[in-house]
Amino acid sequence: MSTDFYCDEVLSGKTSVRKVMETENILAFYHTKPFYPVHIVAIPKQHIPSILSLEESDNDLLLELFLVIKQVASKVTSENGACKIVTNLGDYQESKHLHWHIVSGNPIR
Repeated sequence: MSTDFYCDEVLSGKTSVRKVMETENILAFYHTKPFYPVHIVAIPKQHIPSILSLEESDNDLLLELFLVIKQVASKVTSENGACKIVTNLGDYQESKHLHWHIVSGNPIR
């Protein structure tokens, strides 16, 4: 498997996902193999390897991404009482595509 599940599988349409929110540049969807009872992933549709790869020219995209994350997190929090927003880097980042997890509940695996 490649190192970019989101471009190769999700954005290409090879792996179908249950969308939570979508804009022209951002997609938020339920994780395909959740680690939490509520596990949503938010990604830019443009390939960006990680938060460390962001350029100043990505500022508008990053702002749009955080607006989507905020809206999704607000909904998850209102429905479940709390949530966490997490991103990973380096060896912790399995898919080398900038993504954020919006999760709630105790880990299920």
